[in-house]
Amino acid sequence: MEDLTCKTIAVFSRPFTVPGFDETLPAGEYEIETEMASPPDQRDPATWKASVLVKLHPRISHPGLARILTVSLADLDQARARDKLTRRELADFFLEEMLADPMVQLLMKADGVSEAHLRHRYSGSGTSDPNLGAPSSKMTARRARDEESIRAAENEGMPARPDTPPPLRTGLAAEQT
Repeated sequence: MEDLTCKTIAVFSRPFTVPGFDETLPAGEYEIETEMASPPDQRDPATWKASVLVKLHPRISHPGLARILTVSLADLDQARARDKLTRRELADFFLEEMLADPMVQLLMKADGVSEAHLRHRYSGSGTSDPNLGAPSSKMTARRARDEESIRAAENEGMPARPDTPPPLRTGLAAEQT
């Protein structure tokens, strides 16, 4: 008979919670046991959901009491993801992932934007610092030219606007009365 469970250790670097359990669990290592497939006696394998058994640390008040918590795999994954973002906002995590992308680095180089400029931009201060390698005025002028070229291409074949506005017709209405 094949083993339907996988035993491993999950490490949390800070206290965490899981939905449906009213206790904040301390940081540390937790032995976990994950069901890899539905049990053979499961009546409807399609409705089976993976769950994880987490061996909890004993309480100080009851040092010999072994406790096991059953949580969904999704809830445990979410708790582990929050723990990986220790003292960091999700935006910081996104920024690190973005800056590690080679395509983003190529675009930054082509646009003349430095990593320091983006870090400052995403820091939430919102103020610009000219010393951080923001796009130069030359880049800004090039963007303006590019935008004008795009507008010209979009409007190609359209009738030109007259330089002077058409005369107002309110005077005709006044003469008819």
